[in-house]
Amino acid sequence: MSLSIAEKKRFRQIGHQLNPVVLLGSQGLTEQVLAEINRALEDHELIKVRLGGEDRELRRAMIEEIVQITNSQAVQIIGKLVLLYRAAKKPNPKLSNILRANAS
Repeated sequence: MSLSIAEKKRFRQIGHQLNPVVLLGSQGLTEQVLAEINRALEDHELIKVRLGGEDRELRRAMIEEIVQITNSQAVQIIGKLVLLYRAAKKPNPKLSNILRANAS
Protein backbone atom coordinates (compact mmCIF):
# COMPACT_ATOMS: atom_id res chain seq x y z
CA MET A 1 0.00 0.00 0.00
CA SER A 2 1.45 3.30 -1.06
CA LEU A 3 0.63 6.63 0.56
CA SER A 4 -0.89 9.38 -1.53
CA ILE A 5 0.82 12.73 -1.84
CA ALA A 6 -1.83 14.34 0.40
CA GLU A 7 -1.35 11.66 3.07
CA LYS A 8 2.44 12.10 3.02
CA LYS A 9 2.04 15.86 3.32
CA ARG A 10 -0.33 15.49 6.29
CA PHE A 11 1.95 12.96 8.00
CA ARG A 12 4.97 15.24 7.51
CA GLN A 13 3.00 18.07 9.15
CA ILE A 14 2.17 15.86 12.12
CA GLY A 15 5.69 14.43 12.28
CA HIS A 16 7.32 17.85 12.35
CA GLN A 17 6.52 18.28 16.05
CA LEU A 18 7.36 14.71 17.07
CA ASN A 19 10.53 13.73 18.89
CA PRO A 20 12.42 10.54 17.97
CA VAL A 21 11.13 7.58 19.99
CA VAL A 22 13.88 5.17 18.93
CA LEU A 23 17.57 6.02 18.68
CA LEU A 24 19.87 3.65 16.80
CA GLY A 25 23.47 3.78 17.91
CA SER A 26 26.58 1.97 16.83
CA GLN A 27 25.00 -1.42 17.62
CA GLY A 28 22.83 -1.14 14.51
CA LEU A 29 19.64 -3.11 14.10
CA THR A 30 19.16 -5.65 16.85
CA GLU A 31 16.13 -7.73 17.76
CA GLN A 32 15.43 -5.41 20.69
CA VAL A 33 15.54 -2.29 18.52
CA LEU A 34 13.22 -3.84 15.94
CA ALA A 35 10.84 -4.95 18.71
CA GLU A 36 10.78 -1.39 20.09
CA ILE A 37 10.11 0.06 16.62
CA ASN A 38 7.26 -2.43 16.13
CA ARG A 39 5.80 -1.57 19.54
CA ALA A 40 6.04 2.16 18.88
CA LEU A 41 4.43 1.81 15.45
CA GLU A 42 1.57 -0.24 16.90
CA ASP A 43 0.99 2.35 19.64
CA HIS A 44 1.63 5.61 17.79
CA GLU A 45 1.30 4.71 14.07
CA LEU A 46 3.61 7.61 13.10
CA ILE A 47 7.06 7.75 14.70
CA LYS A 48 10.47 9.31 14.23
CA VAL A 49 13.63 7.21 14.41
CA ARG A 50 17.12 8.69 14.69
CA LEU A 51 19.93 6.69 13.10
CA GLY A 52 23.54 7.05 14.17
CA GLY A 53 26.63 6.86 12.04
CA GLU A 54 28.14 9.02 9.34
CA ASP A 55 27.82 6.63 6.38
CA ARG A 56 24.80 7.66 4.27
CA GLU A 57 24.63 4.39 2.35
CA LEU A 58 24.63 2.40 5.60
CA ARG A 59 21.84 4.57 7.03
CA ARG A 60 19.82 4.18 3.82
CA ALA A 61 20.28 0.40 3.96
CA MET A 62 19.18 0.33 7.62
CA ILE A 63 16.06 2.38 6.76
CA GLU A 64 15.17 0.00 3.94
CA GLU A 65 15.66 -2.97 6.27
CA ILE A 66 13.49 -1.39 8.99
CA VAL A 67 10.74 -0.63 6.47
CA GLN A 68 10.83 -4.16 5.10
CA ILE A 69 10.91 -5.95 8.47
CA THR A 70 8.26 -3.78 10.16
CA ASN A 71 5.95 -3.49 7.12
CA SER A 72 6.02 0.27 7.56
CA GLN A 73 6.52 3.11 5.12
CA ALA A 74 9.18 5.80 5.21
CA VAL A 75 7.21 9.03 4.91
CA GLN A 76 10.21 11.32 5.08
CA ILE A 77 13.98 11.02 5.46
CA ILE A 78 15.98 14.04 6.53
CA GLY A 79 19.62 13.44 7.41
CA LYS A 80 19.70 11.01 10.32
CA LEU A 81 15.94 11.14 10.98
CA VAL A 82 13.30 8.98 9.37
CA LEU A 83 9.54 9.35 9.80
CA LEU A 84 7.83 5.94 9.70
CA TYR A 85 4.13 5.15 9.33
CA ARG A 86 2.19 1.94 9.79
CA ALA A 87 -1.54 1.81 10.41
CA ALA A 88 -2.38 0.15 13.72
CA LYS A 89 -4.75 -2.80 13.84
CA LYS A 90 -6.65 -1.18 16.73
CA PRO A 91 -5.59 2.47 17.02
CA ASN A 92 -5.72 3.88 20.55
CA PRO A 93 -7.04 7.48 20.44
CA LYS A 94 -4.85 8.40 23.41
CA LEU A 95 -1.61 7.09 21.86
CA SER A 96 -2.02 7.39 18.08
CA ASN A 97 -0.27 10.48 16.76
CA ILE A 98 -2.61 10.45 13.73
CA LEU A 99 -5.84 10.35 15.77
CA ARG A 100 -4.58 12.91 18.27
CA ALA A 101 -3.64 15.32 15.47
CA ASN A 102 -7.03 14.86 13.79
CA ALA A 103 -8.83 15.55 17.08
CA SER A 104 -7.10 18.88 17.64
